[in-house]
Amino acid sequence: MAQSDGYKSDGIWPREEDVGRWTDTYFNRTKKTVDAFGDCEVTYAVFLRRPVVCAPRLMVEWLEAMASARNVTFNIELQLQEGQWVGAGEPVAYITGPFAALVDLETLMLQKLGPACVAAYHAYTMCVDMPGTAFLAMDARHCAGTEMAEMMAYAASVGSERAKRKAGAKGFIGNATDATAHFFGNDKGIGTMPHALIGYAGSTVRAAEMFHEANPGVPMTVLVDYFGLEVTDSLAVCRRFPELAAAGELSVRLDTGGGRYVEGLDPQTSYAVLERNAPESIRGYRSDPELRYLISTGVSAAGIWHIREQLDNAGFEKVKIVASSGFGPAKCKVMAVANAPIDVVGTGSYLPDQWSETYATADIVAYDGVPRVKVGREFLLRN
Repeated sequence: MAQSDGYKSDGIWPREEDVGRWTDTYFNRTKKTVDAFGDCEVTYAVFLRRPVVCAPRLMVEWLEAMASARNVTFNIELQLQEGQWVGAGEPVAYITGPFAALVDLETLMLQKLGPACVAAYHAYTMCVDMPGTAFLAMDARHCAGTEMAEMMAYAASVGSERAKRKAGAKGFIGNATDATAHFFGNDKGIGTMPHALIGYAGSTVRAAEMFHEANPGVPMTVLVDYFGLEVTDSLAVCRRFPELAAAGELSVRLDTGGGRYVEGLDPQTSYAVLERNAPESIRGYRSDPELRYLISTGVSAAGIWHIREQLDNAGFEKVKIVASSGFGPAKCKVMAVANAPIDVVGTGSYLPDQWSETYATADIVAYDGVPRVKVGREFLLRN
């Protein structure tokens, strides 16, 4: 059975009949050995080596489905609830059941836990750093397939909810696809327009006109960097749709590439913009990455302040700014320092820079109720 068939029908993947093909071979051979010499009850401790936000739902739902398919019972004891902080090495869950029924599931259950917990952590930190800004998860096209896309959307929603509770943040208001919109309490994904539509239309204003006619009643967010005329095209769109602009139903989106400055800026004028609006952001010591986010090419804090100034000076104070391009935790911290006037951040960059950070690990800590774990992992034993 192909992955797409099983995955799309009920959300459970891999299915029971596919587990043996997708798990590590040494687990399959262990299962065969245990079946030959007699089963026993085991307890796994599942943990990560770095601090994360607990996001176990996809793992738990899959294990429950596997237990049902195998006609056994797994006792899944979550040590922390969804959205809680997890310390490095702290068990997320203890999972107890027949060794032969659990051993070949280890590879797959860890895949469903580690990346989600790390992505939830990064989503949380971004939302906390910019509590007054809404976030939109735009990671789907950067994911390695639909299963990962589901995992990242789920993780963003978990990190977002924690940020709302802990810091009163706006958090993630939605994501890009219909399939995972339910994680954010929505029926549909939220979308703007791609650069391809601007190229097709031949002008930014014409693309906005086409979008507005084809999507009546949909709040409009217009990309303004296609022709390198972020200011010119922003103002042109506002003047073409003054009613939407006045009603706060029009947004402009900055997605300027790192090879050039936003229209009207260079290093000197970028410093000047921040001196007018956020002088504290440039008067202290800043590392090279921080300076890049503040005053360099691409979507910088100076660029966002520059667009805000130009919109306000032209009487379009209610037009919102959506910013995208490289918004991960580090960039969000700098935007917070500069108090950048961003209404919505579009991000797919809450995935960790190093995939190794997502590794979850499981160790058996008891056999038939007798505590036993490899040397060095005694910290996993129950107190």
